[in-house]
Amino acid sequence: MIPPAFEYARPATVDEAVRTLAEAGEEAKVLAGGQSLLPLLRLRLAFPELVVDVGRIPELRGVREDGDTLVIGAMTTHHDVVTSPLVRRHAGLLAAATATVADPAVRHRGTLGGSLAHADPAGDLPAVILALGGELVAQGPRGRRTIAAGDFFVDYLQSALEPDELLVEVRLPKADGWGFHYEKFHPVAQSWATVGVAALVRRDDGHIAEARIGLTNMGATPLRASAAEEALTGAGDPQAVARAAQSAAQGTRPSQDTAASPEYREHLARVLTRRAVLTAAAMG
Repeated sequence: MIPPAFEYARPATVDEAVRTLAEAGEEAKVLAGGQSLLPLLRLRLAFPELVVDVGRIPELRGVREDGDTLVIGAMTTHHDVVTSPLVRRHAGLLAAATATVADPAVRHRGTLGGSLAHADPAGDLPAVILALGGELVAQGPRGRRTIAAGDFFVDYLQSALEPDELLVEVRLPKADGWGFHYEKFHPVAQSWATVGVAALVRRDDGHIAEARIGLTNMGATPLRASAAEEALTGAGDPQAVARAAQSAAQGTRPSQDTAASPEYREHLARVLTRRAVLTAAAMG
């Protein structure tokens, strides 16, 4: 389909982008890599009066260290995340999960910030950022504010960003020494995950000392499998991990759609959690 007509702006700086968004109010949409917004426009599921293209703002790209924190610009492409030595060293889970997103063409255009701001619970990266304990930094007319990942994803396709705010960077505590794995089930190559599990595991003396598990497509937002995380503490063998994984779907509200029933998604969450944790624990 042909998208509806809209005005187009391409600011050169973050400050200019914020001013443009503030002037347009709720009638504007931000264009990052375009992999989420353009399909919505073509399907006429979005009707912005103004599209603000932030793809040419250099300060929104790149990866750097800030002490014990890894800072990733919101416009950093999936490809650059996957190939970044800093991401691979300090946030390997993010690199591994990003490598599974769609296909190379999408990964060269799509951006980390665009994926997170889109807030699709079926997207791979929101659950990963949640498991990593990340923070998202937004800039608006009133300055910058930092939003914990657990507070950023509000509802289906809804984030905590205000209409006049721009996501500028993602901050992740370095996960050095943690084992990690991202496991997902998708029936067709390059399709959305029916369910995905992002697992981080820290071992001590042959046992799991701490586990963090993010769930993809198990509710209207990405979720932490808190019951399974608690049950995994002290697990020292595959049988204990399997028992703990049985609680992975506790507290979730998976949807019913053509891809799967809620019951099947709950089953997948348990199976994929066991697989992801066992693989992550073997790495740690």
